[in-house]
Amino acid sequence: MSKRRVVVTGLGTINPLGNNVSDTWNNLINGVSGVDYINSFDTDELPVKFAGEVKNFDANEYLGKQQARKLDRSGHLSIHATEEALKDAGLDTEERLGSEVGIVFGTGIGGIGATEQAVRTYDERGASRINPLAITQLMPNSSTGQVAIKFGIEGPSLTITTACAASANAIGEAKNMIQNGIVDMVIAGGTESGTTAMTIGAFAQIRALSTNNENPKEACRPFDKNRDGFVMGEGSTVLVMESEESAKKRGANIYGYISGYGATTDAHHITAPAEGGKGAVEAMKKALADAEISNEEVDYINAHGTSTPANDKNETAAIKTVFGDMAHQLNISSTKSMTGHLLGGGGAFESLVSLLSLKNNIIPPTINLNNPDEDCDLNYTPNVALKKDLSIAMSNSFGFGGHNGVLVFKKD
Repeated sequence: MSKRRVVVTGLGTINPLGNNVSDTWNNLINGVSGVDYINSFDTDELPVKFAGEVKNFDANEYLGKQQARKLDRSGHLSIHATEEALKDAGLDTEERLGSEVGIVFGTGIGGIGATEQAVRTYDERGASRINPLAITQLMPNSSTGQVAIKFGIEGPSLTITTACAASANAIGEAKNMIQNGIVDMVIAGGTESGTTAMTIGAFAQIRALSTNNENPKEACRPFDKNRDGFVMGEGSTVLVMESEESAKKRGANIYGYISGYGATTDAHHITAPAEGGKGAVEAMKKALADAEISNEEVDYINAHGTSTPANDKNETAAIKTVFGDMAHQLNISSTKSMTGHLLGGGGAFESLVSLLSLKNNIIPPTINLNNPDEDCDLNYTPNVALKKDLSIAMSNSFGFGGHNGVLVFKKD
């Protein structure tokens, strides 16, 4: 029995490069950096003073103060992205989607801003002054639940918290739901707003972040010899996924097919990847097998490419192991160079990039790549986008805890 084909019919995003898909894509292919000095809080006491923040977005204006106060910022962003995706898919956002639609979201640290505020209030003013909404704001599944309430999604609901692989895993699990006939449609994606003082301070303590405070826009430099860590980012991206039959029945626009998914665990170290990217190798192989394609058929890889010394070296090694001699012929890029690292929201954003790359036959660049590391010697599409006929793309997402999620997309 052949597997049901899974398509994407709607896209929505809000991230450091834009508050919609169109602006985001234009900035991506033009090599624009969304990283800048933080303006949402005082950074005087922090060793890192920049991030990829969402700009020109007022949740009170968008949702109304009464609704906005119920959610952490990550929830605000997820509702915004979901609304765009649903409208893009031709669905009525005023009608309940019902029990035949599922939802799967990924997040790394959930409502961390609300968590920080609750702890601060407790320390300064006591337990009786904690916001009664704090628990429902900080729950990792808060965004999933609030989006389901907002749009009347009554089918299966999952929240995946596999760190930076979370939304890639969410899309993969949504694909499995549709293929197995559990539902015909799933709203899938991820959200994260970790650009808070405590989170940035904590990541800085383990020396995971770039400290290039002199030039933030050039701080994220994947695969470059001078890279010194990742850049924190925030955002939400949502895909409307459905069976090919469902999409064609309602005459929906199809961006592409999610044809492969591979997930593994390093079981090696809580933050460092396994040497040579062993877990990443197996996840890529599983995704190719699931898509029923050979490695020679892949045209583009949207790399995890965090700009940390360990990730970029080991991801490069993993790609070489999987693709052999053709690794040097592949077009690869890390769009984190422009957005920063969206943590649990990264895999969904990079899935959107992969789909739009296939649709438009354009590979976004890896900006700030001026001095390639000797251990990173593949074609990472440095600094300038490339026009090229594309049929198949792969997207890699790897997270603390040793989580690996890889997705394969086909144009048709």
